[in-house]
Amino acid sequence: MHPFDDDVLQCFLDNQQQLFPDRAAETLAEAESFLEECMAVVVDSVEEVIEFFEEEGVDTEGASGDEILDADEVFDVGDGRYLIVMA
Repeated sequence: MHPFDDDVLQCFLDNQQQLFPDRAAETLAEAESFLEECMAVVVDSVEEVIEFFEEEGVDTEGASGDEILDADEVFDVGDGRYLIVMA
């Protein structure tokens, strides 16, 4: 698990409406607090996203990596990492 750096926080700020119709945060500090409260995680690969969902009991049977990455809870940071917000 990685800390929430500015790239992760900005990714969440820019894309949060894919999961939350009303904005959850307006600033990097608010985003960090919100993500910490949600116990969000940052992982390094598609495989780790799948592994996380399986550990959380989310049924991924038969789902492709692309389908899993399209889940509203998954945010592509853009540098190979993914933010997962289970709110």
